[in-house]
Amino acid sequence: MSCSTRSVIARLAALIALLCVLPAAYAGYGDALNMPVGVTEVSREVYGLHMLIFKICVVIGAVVFGVMIYSMIYHRKSRGAKPATFHESTTAEIVWTVTPFVILLFMAWPAAKVLIKMEDFSDSEMTVKITGFQWRWHYDYIEEGVDYFSQLHPQHNEARQLGSDTDLAQFDNYIKEVDNPLILPVGKKIRFLHTAADVIHAWWVPDLAVKKDSIPGFINENWALIEEPGIYRGKCAELCGRDHGFMPIVVKAVPQEEYDAFIAEKKAAGQSAHNETTRQWDRAELVARGEEVYNRNCMGCHQQNGQGIPGMFPPIAGSDVATGDIVAHLKTVLNGVDGTAMQAYGTLLSDVELASVITYQRNSLGNAIGDVMQPYFVGQVRDGTSDSAPIASAQADEIDFLKIDDASTESEAGVDKL
Repeated sequence: MSCSTRSVIARLAALIALLCVLPAAYAGYGDALNMPVGVTEVSREVYGLHMLIFKICVVIGAVVFGVMIYSMIYHRKSRGAKPATFHESTTAEIVWTVTPFVILLFMAWPAAKVLIKMEDFSDSEMTVKITGFQWRWHYDYIEEGVDYFSQLHPQHNEARQLGSDTDLAQFDNYIKEVDNPLILPVGKKIRFLHTAADVIHAWWVPDLAVKKDSIPGFINENWALIEEPGIYRGKCAELCGRDHGFMPIVVKAVPQEEYDAFIAEKKAAGQSAHNETTRQWDRAELVARGEEVYNRNCMGCHQQNGQGIPGMFPPIAGSDVATGDIVAHLKTVLNGVDGTAMQAYGTLLSDVELASVITYQRNSLGNAIGDVMQPYFVGQVRDGTSDSAPIASAQADEIDFLKIDDASTESEAGVDKL
């Protein structure tokens, strides 16, 4: 046996030995590298299908590369091998056509069964509508009349900002936490309706084997029946804009009793929010509430200090909008600005949140205008679809929506008589 032959065989033996130890090495990294088994019947079937096809591919690869390696060793020119002289072989063509067809048929049968099952949302016990926004999710429990937004947790949002000196070691799931997780009961078949309000998103939770595009103007459907309580994480799986990577999903599966308590709490909070809209707020509490709203919704573009990002996002500190007419400021936040990254927040924020964040922007971040936007005036603008009529009537009687705490500022504003 020649030295070159011994060298090739030695290398082949080393490769085989490496392949033999790979399974043991893989066992320690399987959870990190492989797809999860999940906590639903469908997720387990998807995992089983995945592993079946993976094994078929491994066998095909081993056979193909085995034949290639064998041929390169024993049919090389240095051994005097002569190439075949035939031009074509009907037998070979039949074999390499029929064999892949049989393999594909063997894989397609179980795959089709799983795909059909994934789309069968009949007999669902509850429905959740999921709407994608840039860059948050809106969850609407159809039967319960409860809805809310879910987005990147404010602390994580602050930590990711340009120039932030936050110690990331304090976070267990950095940029994977949200302020309001989706709470779902275990043991119920849940139908999901997917759509979007602006661009295409995709709601993906691997542990539930749920992944569906959210397309504006369309409703896509799928379902899940979660068997185990726990927290299951996902993300937007469609490139939806500059903050695509900061749009996590957190699903918290809980027992039915805990879910019922959550729904009752949300309904009570909705009634409380209505009462908050109608009362008169003072500036200090609006500014405090507005800072929270700003950190959740505005900080990503305008930065924590309100200075914006030069060349990309304008500053709020000293801006014409935040220091100008308060009604124009409201309309800008409500309706957005066409042709820019400033989106409309009219559907994203409540009247209290809008009033508080406008008040915060006009009384913080280097601005000191001193005026206050009351939540119920925001509601008047909504009802009038930002028409001039409700705005004009409110301007005629500024005390309806504008409360100025400082007496000297009141005098300068010409409302001392109030």
